[in-house]
Amino acid sequence: MDPLLILIAFAFGFAVYRVGLPPLVGYLIAGFALHALSIQGGEIWAGASIHMLVTIIVFGAAIFALSLTGFSAFAGLDFKLSLLVAFALSFSSTVFAVKILEERGEMNSLHGRVSIGILIIQDIFAVLFLTFSTGKIPSPWAIALVGGLIAARPLLIAMLNRVGHRELLLLFSIFLAFELGAAGFDFVKLKPDLGALFMGILIAGHPKAEEMAKALLSIKELFLVGFFLSIGLAGTPSLQAFGIAALLTIVIPFKVALFFLLLSRFKLRARTSLLASLSLANYSEFGLLVGTVGVRNGWIGPEWLITIAIALSISFILASPLNAAAYRLYERWSKRLKPFETKTRHPDDQPLDSGNAEIAVCGIGRIGTAVYDDMRQKYGEIVIGVDFDTEIVEKHRRAGRNVIAGDVSDIDFWERAFAGNRGKMRMVILAMPQHTANMNALNELKQRQFRGKIAATAMFDDEVKELKQAGAHAAYNIYAEAGFGYAEHICQALEDADEFGADRIDDR
Repeated sequence: MDPLLILIAFAFGFAVYRVGLPPLVGYLIAGFALHALSIQGGEIWAGASIHMLVTIIVFGAAIFALSLTGFSAFAGLDFKLSLLVAFALSFSSTVFAVKILEERGEMNSLHGRVSIGILIIQDIFAVLFLTFSTGKIPSPWAIALVGGLIAARPLLIAMLNRVGHRELLLLFSIFLAFELGAAGFDFVKLKPDLGALFMGILIAGHPKAEEMAKALLSIKELFLVGFFLSIGLAGTPSLQAFGIAALLTIVIPFKVALFFLLLSRFKLRARTSLLASLSLANYSEFGLLVGTVGVRNGWIGPEWLITIAIALSISFILASPLNAAAYRLYERWSKRLKPFETKTRHPDDQPLDSGNAEIAVCGIGRIGTAVYDDMRQKYGEIVIGVDFDTEIVEKHRRAGRNVIAGDVSDIDFWERAFAGNRGKMRMVILAMPQHTANMNALNELKQRQFRGKIAATAMFDDEVKELKQAGAHAAYNIYAEAGFGYAEHICQALEDADEFGADRIDDR
């Protein structure tokens, strides 16, 4: 996330807030302004903003209408407080989406990047809301603190380069988030959450940033457990709370449908839009934070916090099997979903050109790259690489490799990439690091009656067995093969060395 975007969002949000309007209106205006200036990320920024705004209006109006009926659970909620509850329900869970995408190996896929981008925008909205909700006027030293942290970035980066990859990295991450970020901003009367966010933005471009994020995510989950426990200890849920939570769960399809409609309007394909929407088909832990602020300020009753927590839990339970069946759902409904696509396509969702390729290596990581290079040396230009990570694709293209961007588990992929030479394609090598991704791609090939040979890699023997049972002509345990290759390499090196003759090797 570019720090400039955060600054612009804050400026617009603060300006609108000062004239008595919800800050969200300012964020939306900022998104439209950035998009009009052709700044990239518009589909994510505007999509997240519009979705949140529409959700707040629709849910808020419905909640306010229920308050007018005299139903006791909604009594005392005026229109502003109804919008606050709707705001808490407009978020989707970052923790849930990250786990789903990591399990499927799709963090760097297009729909994965869209989902995470939307969640980041939502998280920014939440942090800014928490900042505005305190009602504090920042200290004059706030500008000096922010400027000092920016000036200290080279020093922080230098320290980050030297802390290694284990416990020191974790401790340094905690120091940045809690001490410099949260405590520093709190000292100058800014919201601590905003300080932690600012520190994350400051070092986001560092190669260790992803490793730091994973380390801190476990701490976030621990805090989340404690947060849920504290809510549970606050009181026993009533039947009324369960009833309202069930009602809130019923309207989740509205959120999913709205995400799908908006993303498809922003030129994404139906499949990309659906997978991204399903990963956001839940309520969020950030909604609980918003609810907590409302309870502490006396805006809403504590029963709403318990109700939102129950709705969040139910949404997780329902979203898990829904995402597990995401590919099958698209395959079943693709004909009805495709009419929602626009005539023009997003730059990352364009049709693919595989040329005259006859051998496709799918997944150009370390294993896939080695396979590609070996096959290219043997068979020449008929070999092509495929990967859904556009950054990896660009890196390999700069290195001279013929690699295209695509998701081989996509039921439309083979039509898009190999429609013109389906008869020529005679071998597909599945070398993706996630077993699920290899299995999904293998199933798609078999369902389309692919007549060529299919080879696949795996990390465990049971995965090799599963791949072969699913129809792979060959499957290899990469660890076993690596060990065998390493042993062969060592033996050859020892035989070639003067001090280790072949006769000594034979004696052993």
